[in-house]
Amino acid sequence: MYKLYYAPGACSLSPHIVLREAGQPFNMVKVNLAEKKTEDGGDFWAKNPGGYVPALEAADGTMITEGPVIVQYIADKAGKLAPAYGTNERYKLMTWLNFTTSELHKGFSPLFNAKVQDESKAVLKDRLKHRLGVVDKHLATNDYLLGKEFTVADAYLFTCLSWTKRPAIAIDLAKEFPSLARFVDRMAARPAVQEAMKAEGLA
Repeated sequence: MYKLYYAPGACSLSPHIVLREAGQPFNMVKVNLAEKKTEDGGDFWAKNPGGYVPALEAADGTMITEGPVIVQYIADKAGKLAPAYGTNERYKLMTWLNFTTSELHKGFSPLFNAKVQDESKAVLKDRLKHRLGVVDKHLATNDYLLGKEFTVADAYLFTCLSWTKRPAIAIDLAKEFPSLARFVDRMAARPAVQEAMKAEGLA
């Protein structure tokens, strides 16, 4: 059984959704990111020297970190939710995972930082919107990132897009990126997503 180290609403929501979509048994361990402590008082630094979630511990004790790697690990072990290695579709999946982690996820991060000046945030937000526009255009003709079928990349994208509702970001997807808004609604209707959101107290 897997053990998922998470913080509610953080990027750990992505592998949380994937575990439920893949039907894999797992336990959740909540992490206080400010104190770097697990909910039972354990030292989270000992689990992930980076000090951030997600982290996934396999039954044999193997510890996997970095969200894009974790979701591919889960998919490969489950035999679903990701194209086979070596196929063109797998490289498309990895392209979208990499784009999401480097251009979207890291684009959101400084906007949550109170030490970043408003003028700088305005520039960074414009840059983020340009990246969101790239995905919005792609999803205008695709239900999911790889076409008609859900993959692990969609869980990561959904997680990042959920942050647009936070006051520090305040991007109205329905108004500015209608294809992304429809994608979010499509994802929110999936039972596994609803279960993950409820379990993290986000529903």
